[in-house]
Amino acid sequence: MTSDEQQTRVELRAWQLKMQRRPSFLNNFAHRVQVRLNALLPEKVHQAITGAIRQMVRGVLFGSRHTTAKPLAEVPFATREAEVRSRIRDYRTMATAEGAVTGAGGFLLGLADFPLLIGLKMKLLFDIAALYGYDVHDYTERLYLLHVFQLAFSSQQARNATYRRLADWDAYRLGLPLNPEEFDWRTFQQEYRDYIDLAKMAQLVPIIGAAVGAVANYKLIEQLGDTAMNCYRMRHFAAAAPPLPG
Repeated sequence: MTSDEQQTRVELRAWQLKMQRRPSFLNNFAHRVQVRLNALLPEKVHQAITGAIRQMVRGVLFGSRHTTAKPLAEVPFATREAEVRSRIRDYRTMATAEGAVTGAGGFLLGLADFPLLIGLKMKLLFDIAALYGYDVHDYTERLYLLHVFQLAFSSQQARNATYRRLADWDAYRLGLPLNPEEFDWRTFQQEYRDYIDLAKMAQLVPIIGAAVGAVANYKLIEQLGDTAMNCYRMRHFAAAAPPLPG
């Protein structure tokens, strides 16, 4: 194992411990408050939001599937990591600029940031998958990306459960539904919305909206990129591990 891979293992282990951390008192308190706020919303509102995000994400998945490069093959792991970091920087720059523009444009443009940012995030995930050598034409690989997205933007309670699925993905994927409609879209949209609410609502405030939008988008893309890298690192080292004796 190279020194780069040894350092990567150290970083991966620290990240894994973070993903498995028990929810803190503040995590639990914030989660309870958010659950109560969600309960105040009419069911029709939940259905409308869930449907909108489902259609948006499905549209991005379909479009990105045909614009993503072929899986990168036969290159050293360090080269893959360098390419991924470069791609994250590119998307971070785009998202920062987009957040500043929509944040400066008032309420309506601030709302437009929501689908634009999801589009950038999903396209980044497809690019990262290809750079690590995975074929996103495979339906289970696309569901893997949705789980990575969910891991990046969830409460600590949901993060614990999602991490366990990703850590044992080869076994978990065998039980995945064949129909994408069976994916839990409601939990997906609610966790995502709850995670970014505080950061993104301030983007709609006049004067400070541009700065808030730029910083929030920068951090959200960085969070997603870091999560995706570590998820694919888990798969890389799991695949490289020697088989257990029979």
